[in-house]
Amino acid sequence: MSGKTLVNKLSPIALWFRSSEMMAGLILAVAVGAAAGIGAVIFRWLINFFQSVFFQGGSQVLSFLGDYYIILIPAAGGLIVGPLVYLFAREAKGHGVPEVMEAVALRGGRIRPRVALVKILASSICIGSGGSVGREGPIVQIGSTIGSAIGQWLKLPDETLRVMVACGAAAGISATFHAPIAGVLFALEVILGRVVTRRFGYVVISSVVADFLAQAFLGYGRAFNLPEFGIISAWEFVFYIVLGVLAALVAQGFTRTLYWVEDRFETLKFPEYLKPVLGGFAVGAIGLYSQDLLGVGYEGITNALSGDLVLGALLAFTLLKIIATAITLGSGGSGGVFAPSLFIGAMLGTATGSIFGTLFPGITSPPGAYGMVGMAAVFSGAARAPFSAILIIFEMTGNYNIILPLMTAVVISTLFSRALKRENIYTLKLLRRGVDLEQEELGDVLRTTTAEEAMTKNFPTLPATMTIPQLIKVFQKAGHHGLPVTDEQGGLIGILTETDIAHHLEAASNEESLTAGDIVSRNPFVVYPDQTMDRLLEAIEESEARIPVVSRENQRQLLGVIGRHELISAYRKRTRRQLFPRKQT
Repeated sequence: MSGKTLVNKLSPIALWFRSSEMMAGLILAVAVGAAAGIGAVIFRWLINFFQSVFFQGGSQVLSFLGDYYIILIPAAGGLIVGPLVYLFAREAKGHGVPEVMEAVALRGGRIRPRVALVKILASSICIGSGGSVGREGPIVQIGSTIGSAIGQWLKLPDETLRVMVACGAAAGISATFHAPIAGVLFALEVILGRVVTRRFGYVVISSVVADFLAQAFLGYGRAFNLPEFGIISAWEFVFYIVLGVLAALVAQGFTRTLYWVEDRFETLKFPEYLKPVLGGFAVGAIGLYSQDLLGVGYEGITNALSGDLVLGALLAFTLLKIIATAITLGSGGSGGVFAPSLFIGAMLGTATGSIFGTLFPGITSPPGAYGMVGMAAVFSGAARAPFSAILIIFEMTGNYNIILPLMTAVVISTLFSRALKRENIYTLKLLRRGVDLEQEELGDVLRTTTAEEAMTKNFPTLPATMTIPQLIKVFQKAGHHGLPVTDEQGGLIGILTETDIAHHLEAASNEESLTAGDIVSRNPFVVYPDQTMDRLLEAIEESEARIPVVSRENQRQLLGVIGRHELISAYRKRTRRQLFPRKQT
């Protein structure tokens, strides 16, 4: 596509963006951050409103059931959530984060604007009625949809649109958890899949603006007000390594249980839009054990970290939360897995700390310290987002003294979980749909990279008159397995390889009189400059020498050569390319 054609297709805003990238980027980042921040505030208000409606109102209306009224509350929420998602935006079902990742990877960051409205209603109703899910997934999808909608409205290019999606995701996390740094890293580490300096600034601006607005409307306060935890003994690092391994195992169990339950509901012969009602009954029954298992569950986390729960209760909470969350999401509920991961990690860590404290008194910190570390370790084991996990726990608790054990357990959990299974809790959902993000990313690069972009023009050629002794010296010096042979006018004759030379040395007695033109392999496989790399992989892999790139009009006109080295180099350049387009000249 010519530059003129491209310019004609861009909106005036997009053209202005190209001509004044920094100023436009800052304005867009502020706009997305403000919109997503307001969205997060509205989301929090809606959750509180629906909690009041379902639990306070429900307890009065269903007072004749006594404590058993709790069974009906999540089912009532499911009765609304199921049809809402089924009829208006099925992307709003489940966590939300995989859908955003898929949009970024496969659709240039394009998300239907209606998803924000459906997600904010469905998730606030699901959480408010006791669904065992968190706010992270919904707010990431809501913020990302807002960023995408603004970008689509302005008709921005795909590269910029992806940044707007990341800005919205970071803003949502920041405003919801008062964690601006973690919001940035989550957007880069999970949504975009890599940390690049050029993206960093715009995402930071959105995150800061969103947190500022959230504090203005909701006030500032840490999610968990806990005592300062530290390290009692160097031996504790061994205990935290053990905790990291346990966290990875539990994270894998959580992930596999979630999708096992989802499969069971998928095969269930029952109307799709009513399945959340069945799940709601099951979750409500689990809520009879403790209402801390319903909703976000932060009160239960605080109780665990404060030492208010005994070992048996901690272990029971760990198992029941996994089941309750799997049923909520597997049946078609709408909410995130971040808060459940924190809950599970807090229970597991505190239980582990209690056991270590009993076995090794005097050299272990309070169980709450292990619970805090367990929160990050389980989340990172499930999501493979170690930077986000470390920073979000630090920002939610303000406890820096525990940072070394925190980093240790998180890294161990991430590595061990990765060794157990390549996919994380987000990408596994996409893989089950047939979307492999790693392969899609590689395939996208290869489908859009031409031979002309990847080829090298800086390569030696062999005159057809060069003798075999001269050829041997050239190959020894050049270090290539094969080189193009050209005539006096520079036209391509063929490719000569070390194998060709060795074959003629064995077969001919007058090898000194032979020239490159005598032994060259004529009519070689050639590539045209406009061919994309995905169609050339097999030929490049099997070729001993680099493949000539020639003009379509004149196949003797040698333009360059291409091989595995050039392919890898082109891939690296494309994946490192700055996300915002350069100014057009």
